[in-house]
Amino acid sequence: MDTALQQNSPFQLDQHAAYARWRAWKLAHTRAMAAQCVHPVKNPQALQSAELQHLRAACRATNWALFSVSDPAALNQDNIKAFAAQLGMRQLDANLKSEDSGISAITVKEQQGKPYIPYTNYQLNWHTDGYYNSDARQIYGWLLYCVRQADEGGANTLLDHELLYLHLRDEEPELIRALMHPHAMTIPANVEDGIEIRPAHAGPVFAIDSTGNLHMRYSARARNIQWRDDPLTQRAVNRISDLLNNDDNNLTVHYRLKPGEGLISNNVLHRRDAFVDNADPDKKRLIYRARFYDRVANTGYQQE
Repeated sequence: MDTALQQNSPFQLDQHAAYARWRAWKLAHTRAMAAQCVHPVKNPQALQSAELQHLRAACRATNWALFSVSDPAALNQDNIKAFAAQLGMRQLDANLKSEDSGISAITVKEQQGKPYIPYTNYQLNWHTDGYYNSDARQIYGWLLYCVRQADEGGANTLLDHELLYLHLRDEEPELIRALMHPHAMTIPANVEDGIEIRPAHAGPVFAIDSTGNLHMRYSARARNIQWRDDPLTQRAVNRISDLLNNDDNNLTVHYRLKPGEGLISNNVLHRRDAFVDNADPDKKRLIYRARFYDRVANTGYQQE
């Protein structure tokens, strides 16, 4: 750690008083946002001060926020970046599957070779975005925007990674220590047709970013992860799985985006239900997704 914000972060295991203060703040604000509403936005290209304030307050409390625009066509691949920039998300992660704009059109597509699950109608298991990225390309924020729903299904379930951290630390702080180990999880190399698309990458599950805020990398897809081979890490991974798959844990939120609605996030844990698409190709489910190397601005624990 090389900054005061990192060293004094409540997410450091030796910062007991700071953690106690943050924990009380977090639980109070999470309860206040338990019935989080969909925040209407009149013009996504020129956010009003009150609109920006509401979105940031929600992200500060729960690390995600819902918004809506009256016209679903108001946001598209060409102007989503300008909308996100008003929220402080400017460094776009243009990945292998994104369009020329850098924005991914998430819809069922014909794919060559091994299918990439987001572009199918299959369920997506629990993950944070970009968990396989290098240290220099970590995803700290993302945005989803619904243009068209599926006929059935396709809802998202969200879990604020800070709440997961809180529960694990309260139960057994050593689980957090194991998950912060620099080799806690290794993503195997991505090899297609004998060509290495992405090298293997090891890193922690929980990390503290340069602003002192908590960042998480995780995937529940067993074949995607090589976990550190020690009993404490295995126990921590099993406990995460228990919490994620307990429908009565009061930690998760289930929501199906409607056309004209979107979701911004400081890369919280999320999953997607399987869905049934419309038979008309022009009416298939379509979600725009943008990933960023930035959090939503001014949403850190210390930024009231």
